[in-house]
Amino acid sequence: MKKNKLYFVIGIIVIAILSRLIPHPPNFTPITAVALFSIINFKNKYIGLAIPLICLIISDLILGISLINLFVYLSFIMISGIGLIFGKINFKSILISSLIFFVVSNFGVWIIGYPKTFEGFITCYIAAIPFFGWTIAGDLFYSFSAKLSLNFFERKLFSIHSN
Repeated sequence: MKKNKLYFVIGIIVIAILSRLIPHPPNFTPITAVALFSIINFKNKYIGLAIPLICLIISDLILGISLINLFVYLSFIMISGIGLIFGKINFKSILISSLIFFVVSNFGVWIIGYPKTFEGFITCYIAAIPFFGWTIAGDLFYSFSAKLSLNFFERKLFSIHSN
């Protein structure tokens, strides 16, 4: 990865951490974008996988750690897998990532805080539906912002270096 691109990616990581710490709508964060973006743009896939987890761990040290974090981290490992499979950020990869986060994190919520019955399972997922809208909105916004910003950044650098 080129030095300027590395600085750009590091900037995105810092923004991701800070955005989890400032007030925001529920689940409207850039971590899915970071997971997809990192796994796609880093040649070293271990680094690409580690970046969203580092963002989560650093911000969770401030926000608080609980058992649900395991399910959240697992969902972002799976989302990185989606990035590997698709190799690009598009509507399909983003929406599948949003769905993975919804299913996995709310499975954790059900395990931790709801009766272990079919009714408890359904109640948990129904209660989570309003949050899913914010998840999708945040994932779309941040993923396409990262993609467009990188495209703009690369065009600017290319035009500067080609003159």
